[in-house]
Amino acid sequence: MTRYDVIVIGAGASGLMCAIEAGKRGRKVLLLDHAKRIGEKIRISGGGRCNFTNLYAAPDRYLSENPRFCISALKSYTQQDFIGLVRAHGIAFHEKTPGQLFCDGPAQQIIDMLTGGGRAAGADIRADTEIRGVTAGGAGFAVETSQGRFDCSSLVVATGGRSVPKIGATDFGYRLARQFGLDVIAPRPGLVPLTFDPDTLESLKGLAGIAVEATVSFGKTRFNDALLFTHRGLSGPAILQISSYWRESQPITVDMAPGTDLFAELKAAKAATPRQEPQTVLAAHLPKRLAQRIAENAGIGGRLADIPDKRLRAVAESVNAWRIVPQGSEGYRTAEVTTGGVDTRTLSSKTMECRGVPGLYFIGEAVDITGHLGGFNFQWAWSSGVAAGRAA
Repeated sequence: MTRYDVIVIGAGASGLMCAIEAGKRGRKVLLLDHAKRIGEKIRISGGGRCNFTNLYAAPDRYLSENPRFCISALKSYTQQDFIGLVRAHGIAFHEKTPGQLFCDGPAQQIIDMLTGGGRAAGADIRADTEIRGVTAGGAGFAVETSQGRFDCSSLVVATGGRSVPKIGATDFGYRLARQFGLDVIAPRPGLVPLTFDPDTLESLKGLAGIAVEATVSFGKTRFNDALLFTHRGLSGPAILQISSYWRESQPITVDMAPGTDLFAELKAAKAATPRQEPQTVLAAHLPKRLAQRIAENAGIGGRLADIPDKRLRAVAESVNAWRIVPQGSEGYRTAEVTTGGVDTRTLSSKTMECRGVPGLYFIGEAVDITGHLGGFNFQWAWSSGVAAGRAA
């Protein structure tokens, strides 16, 4: 048995940051991960370039049952703080989509920066270590592992969510939270493609690969970005964004020609060029194949002059206000994050410590804080990791 001041379980983005900060305070730190390689989710993120933060990271870009919880951590360690760290290590980066920062080179640079920082701060970093049990008692916690037992006064859980199980993601953090009596907001796949039932897929057959700029809404939440038709349903940034808010059996609304009143366009064309076909008007605003399929599904053909305005309005609504109920999502296999997690009402927003279990901390994706697409989730990992590292 070896005793540490702080044990961090999970050597991902938040766990690495926590280990660095705790080590800088002179704490004796042990960082454990069950995977054979450290920081796998960092490695595969952003197409291997790591979208490590967003210039516009702010509390309103996060989803939670307690949306104000993230304010303190994000304010205490900002995107500019992490950008400064990246610059100090000479890692070249660029802004892709507005606000989204990516490494010019491989994501491994971020992993090397963090693992190097952890070791420089004195942290003992161990991969390929199975966690077999955690118990509380005496002066802290006992962690039973495949490498033996380790004791600590502060235990930080940074084990992430269930997204991307192929790299080892599990529900360990949620199980541990429940073991200690904490509530867990039901986890769901987030930032994930949505799927359709067989009949809907048949009506969209042949459209896979077509992309349009769209506004996608669920309730009062909406996102304007690219939408992509797939063999299973819909993907693209707009769909990934809305998926974190969507609830099963509920409809989403899609405007595939935002800013354009298709009914007005069709009526104007009917008056000016009555012999024109409706799909020709649609094709001025949509990819030709999509315009053709919409016209076919609506059962309209021939001349605009022969089509009643009521049917033209219905066609326009199928573009400007397409209301569709997804059958489900592609699940954790392709989800970029997990929504839900440890209930923030059980944690301190300043330190991430459990209110009812002194010395126990939860950070990163394990907590009920989910960022929008584009580096926001990494920023939450950095910020929450620093918050716990400064206190544990």
